[in-house]
Amino acid sequence: MRRAVRVALIFEREHLVGVSGGKRNGLRQQVVLSGVGGQGILFLSRLLAEAAIACGFPVLTSETHGMAQRGGVVVSHLKVGGFDSPLVRTGRADLLLVLKEENVALHREFLADGGDLIVNAPIRPDAGSGVRVHAVDGDALALSAGVPHAVNLILLGYAFARIGGGEAGGFFCAAGEIRDALSRRHGGSGSRLAASLSALDLGIAHGTW
Repeated sequence: MRRAVRVALIFEREHLVGVSGGKRNGLRQQVVLSGVGGQGILFLSRLLAEAAIACGFPVLTSETHGMAQRGGVVVSHLKVGGFDSPLVRTGRADLLLVLKEENVALHREFLADGGDLIVNAPIRPDAGSGVRVHAVDGDALALSAGVPHAVNLILLGYAFARIGGGEAGGFFCAAGEIRDALSRRHGGSGSRLAASLSALDLGIAHGTW
Protein backbone atom coordinates (compact mmCIF):
# COMPACT_ATOMS: atom_id res chain seq x y z
CA MET A 1 0.00 0.00 0.00
CA ARG A 2 1.29 3.39 -0.93
CA ARG A 3 1.99 5.68 1.96
CA ALA A 4 1.89 9.42 1.48
CA VAL A 5 3.87 11.77 3.67
CA ARG A 6 3.37 15.50 3.71
CA VAL A 7 5.92 17.74 5.29
CA ALA A 8 5.47 21.46 5.72
CA LEU A 9 8.51 23.58 6.36
CA ILE A 10 8.04 27.15 7.44
CA PHE A 11 11.33 28.96 7.55
CA GLU A 12 11.43 31.06 10.66
CA ARG A 13 10.47 34.62 10.07
CA GLU A 14 12.83 35.61 12.86
CA HIS A 15 15.58 34.70 10.44
CA LEU A 16 14.35 37.48 8.22
CA VAL A 17 14.00 40.28 10.73
CA GLY A 18 16.34 43.06 9.81
CA VAL A 19 16.72 41.92 6.23
CA SER A 20 15.91 44.55 3.64
CA GLY A 21 12.72 42.81 2.59
CA GLY A 22 14.18 41.45 -0.58
CA LYS A 23 15.53 42.98 -3.73
CA ARG A 24 12.08 42.94 -5.29
CA ASN A 25 9.70 44.31 -2.70
CA GLY A 26 6.22 42.87 -2.97
CA LEU A 27 7.35 39.83 -4.95
CA ARG A 28 5.09 36.81 -4.61
CA GLN A 29 5.90 33.65 -6.53
CA GLN A 30 4.43 30.15 -6.40
CA VAL A 31 6.33 27.17 -7.77
CA VAL A 32 5.39 23.48 -7.97
CA LEU A 33 8.11 20.90 -8.54
CA SER A 34 7.10 17.40 -9.62
CA GLY A 35 8.96 14.17 -10.21
CA VAL A 36 9.48 10.70 -8.79
CA GLY A 37 11.61 9.33 -6.01
CA GLY A 38 15.32 9.57 -6.67
CA GLN A 39 15.18 12.53 -9.04
CA GLY A 40 16.06 15.17 -6.45
CA ILE A 41 12.80 17.11 -6.21
CA LEU A 42 13.24 17.70 -2.47
CA PHE A 43 16.83 18.82 -3.01
CA LEU A 44 15.70 21.36 -5.61
CA SER A 45 12.95 22.63 -3.33
CA ARG A 46 15.34 23.17 -0.43
CA LEU A 47 17.96 24.71 -2.69
CA LEU A 48 15.44 27.26 -3.97
CA ALA A 49 14.22 27.92 -0.42
CA GLU A 50 17.76 28.59 0.76
CA ALA A 51 18.33 30.95 -2.17
CA ALA A 52 15.10 32.78 -1.30
CA ILE A 53 16.20 33.22 2.31
CA ALA A 54 19.59 34.48 1.18
CA CYS A 55 17.77 37.04 -0.98
CA GLY A 56 15.72 38.20 2.02
CA PHE A 57 12.38 36.71 1.01
CA PRO A 58 10.07 34.80 3.36
CA VAL A 59 9.48 31.31 2.01
CA LEU A 60 7.12 28.39 2.67
CA THR A 61 7.53 24.88 1.34
CA SER A 62 5.38 21.76 1.49
CA GLU A 63 6.39 18.33 0.30
CA THR A 64 4.27 15.30 -0.51
CA HIS A 65 5.94 12.03 -1.30
CA GLY A 66 5.00 8.39 -1.23
CA MET A 67 7.37 5.45 -1.56
CA ALA A 68 10.06 7.63 -3.09
CA GLN A 69 12.70 4.91 -3.09
CA ARG A 70 10.48 2.89 -5.45
CA GLY A 71 9.87 5.69 -7.88
CA GLY A 72 6.71 7.08 -6.29
CA VAL A 73 5.45 10.53 -7.19
CA VAL A 74 7.07 13.40 -5.31
CA VAL A 75 5.69 16.93 -5.43
CA SER A 76 6.90 20.01 -3.62
CA HIS A 77 5.20 23.39 -3.27
CA LEU A 78 7.33 26.50 -2.85
CA LYS A 79 5.87 29.92 -2.07
CA VAL A 80 8.15 32.95 -1.97
CA GLY A 81 6.89 36.25 -0.61
CA GLY A 82 4.07 37.16 1.73
CA PHE A 83 2.03 33.97 2.03
CA ASP A 84 0.37 32.39 5.05
CA SER A 85 -0.26 28.86 3.73
CA PRO A 86 2.41 26.56 2.23
CA LEU A 87 0.17 24.82 -0.32
CA VAL A 88 -0.26 26.12 -3.86
CA ARG A 89 -3.89 26.08 -4.92
CA THR A 90 -5.09 24.82 -8.28
CA GLY A 91 -4.52 27.36 -11.04
CA ARG A 92 -2.19 29.57 -8.99
CA ALA A 93 1.36 28.39 -9.74
CA ASP A 94 3.57 30.74 -11.73
CA LEU A 95 5.92 27.89 -12.60
CA LEU A 96 5.60 24.10 -12.80
CA LEU A 97 8.88 22.24 -13.09
CA VAL A 98 8.43 18.56 -14.03
CA LEU A 99 11.26 16.03 -13.98
CA LYS A 100 9.08 13.12 -15.18
CA GLU A 101 7.09 13.84 -18.31
CA GLU A 102 4.21 11.60 -17.21
CA ASN A 103 3.67 13.93 -14.25
CA VAL A 104 2.56 16.77 -16.51
CA ALA A 105 -0.91 15.25 -16.61
CA LEU A 106 -0.91 14.87 -12.82
CA HIS A 107 0.10 18.41 -11.90
CA ARG A 108 -0.72 20.62 -14.90
CA GLU A 109 -3.79 21.84 -13.04
CA PHE A 110 -1.63 23.80 -10.60
CA LEU A 111 -0.43 26.20 -13.30
CA ALA A 112 -2.01 29.61 -13.61
CA ASP A 113 -3.02 30.98 -16.98
CA GLY A 114 0.10 32.41 -18.54
CA GLY A 115 2.36 30.29 -16.32
CA ASP A 116 5.48 28.46 -17.43
CA LEU A 117 5.86 24.69 -17.65
CA ILE A 118 9.46 23.44 -17.67
CA VAL A 119 9.53 19.73 -18.44
CA ASN A 120 12.15 17.04 -18.86
CA ALA A 121 11.01 15.56 -22.16
CA PRO A 122 12.58 14.85 -25.57
CA ILE A 123 9.58 16.36 -27.36
CA ARG A 124 7.41 19.23 -26.22
CA PRO A 125 4.28 17.68 -24.68
CA ASP A 126 0.76 18.94 -25.21
CA ALA A 127 -0.12 20.78 -22.01
CA GLY A 128 -3.19 22.54 -23.33
CA SER A 129 -3.66 26.23 -23.96
CA GLY A 130 -2.79 29.20 -21.82
CA VAL A 131 0.67 28.16 -20.63
CA ARG A 132 4.17 28.46 -22.01
CA VAL A 133 5.81 25.05 -22.44
CA HIS A 134 9.61 24.67 -22.39
CA ALA A 135 10.92 21.14 -22.95
CA VAL A 136 14.46 19.82 -22.75
CA ASP A 137 15.74 16.24 -22.79
CA GLY A 138 17.48 16.49 -19.46
CA ASP A 139 18.02 12.73 -19.20
CA ALA A 140 19.97 12.64 -22.47
CA LEU A 141 21.99 15.72 -21.55
CA ALA A 142 22.86 14.29 -18.15
CA LEU A 143 24.01 10.99 -19.63
CA SER A 144 26.11 12.65 -22.32
CA ALA A 145 27.77 14.87 -19.72
CA GLY A 146 28.45 12.00 -17.33
CA VAL A 147 26.21 13.40 -14.58
CA PRO A 148 23.18 11.06 -14.68
CA HIS A 149 22.10 12.04 -11.15
CA ALA A 150 22.02 15.76 -11.92
CA VAL A 151 18.99 15.96 -14.22
CA ASN A 152 17.30 18.14 -11.60
CA LEU A 153 20.01 20.80 -11.78
CA ILE A 154 20.09 20.66 -15.57
CA LEU A 155 16.36 21.33 -15.63
CA LEU A 156 16.71 24.15 -13.09
CA GLY A 157 19.45 25.78 -15.17
CA TYR A 158 17.29 25.42 -18.28
CA ALA A 159 14.41 27.06 -16.41
CA PHE A 160 16.58 30.04 -15.47
CA ALA A 161 17.68 30.46 -19.07
CA ARG A 162 14.11 30.31 -20.38
CA ILE A 163 12.30 32.58 -17.92
CA GLY A 164 15.13 34.64 -16.40
CA GLY A 165 15.53 35.63 -12.80
CA GLY A 166 16.57 38.27 -10.29
CA GLU A 167 16.14 41.96 -10.95
CA ALA A 168 15.18 41.28 -14.56
CA GLY A 169 12.10 39.29 -13.50
CA GLY A 170 11.18 35.65 -13.93
CA PHE A 171 12.52 33.62 -11.01
CA PHE A 172 12.67 35.39 -7.65
CA CYS A 173 16.44 35.03 -7.71
CA ALA A 174 19.20 34.89 -10.29
CA ALA A 175 21.14 31.80 -11.31
CA GLY A 176 24.17 33.21 -9.50
CA GLU A 177 22.30 32.96 -6.22
CA ILE A 178 21.62 29.28 -6.90
CA ARG A 179 25.34 28.83 -7.50
CA ASP A 180 25.98 30.46 -4.11
CA ALA A 181 23.46 28.16 -2.43
CA LEU A 182 25.10 25.12 -4.03
CA SER A 183 28.48 26.32 -2.84
CA ARG A 184 27.23 26.63 0.72
CA ARG A 185 25.71 23.16 0.60
CA HIS A 186 28.92 21.59 -0.67
CA GLY A 187 31.29 23.45 1.59
CA GLY A 188 32.59 25.84 -1.02
CA SER A 189 34.69 23.40 -3.03
CA GLY A 190 35.16 19.81 -4.11
CA SER A 191 34.14 17.49 -6.91
CA ARG A 192 30.45 17.40 -5.92
CA LEU A 193 30.19 21.17 -6.12
CA ALA A 194 32.00 21.19 -9.46
CA ALA A 195 29.65 18.54 -10.87
CA SER A 196 26.58 20.39 -9.60
CA LEU A 197 27.67 23.71 -11.06
CA SER A 198 28.53 22.01 -14.34
CA ALA A 199 25.03 20.49 -14.54
CA LEU A 200 23.39 23.83 -13.77
CA ASP A 201 25.47 25.57 -16.43
CA LEU A 202 24.71 22.82 -18.94
CA GLY A 203 21.00 23.49 -18.52
CA ILE A 204 21.53 27.24 -18.84
CA ALA A 205 23.51 26.75 -22.03
CA HIS A 206 20.77 24.66 -23.64
CA GLY A 207 18.09 27.09 -22.54
CA THR A 208 19.76 29.99 -24.28
CA TRP A 209 20.04 28.31 -27.68
